[in-house]
Amino acid sequence: MVKPTPHNQLPTKEALASRLEEAKTKPRVRLNFSDGRSEEGAITYFHEQQKGKIIDVNREFASDFFLKELESIEF
Repeated sequence: MVKPTPHNQLPTKEALASRLEEAKTKPRVRLNFSDGRSEEGAITYFHEQQKGKIIDVNREFASDFFLKELESIEF
């Protein structure tokens, strides 16, 4: 079971956006979502629209995401 992070301990929107810009250059990252989901793969991210797509070629999976849905980014 995933334990939610207290709201006051979540990273700022600007910190997450900066981390996403760096993550775009990585071959594989893990996105952890506020609702407890976690997805791994390569990402695209459009700063102006605050949205992106995570793609896992091995699983043949792709999903859109919004910056406001993210809790953390690992790479």
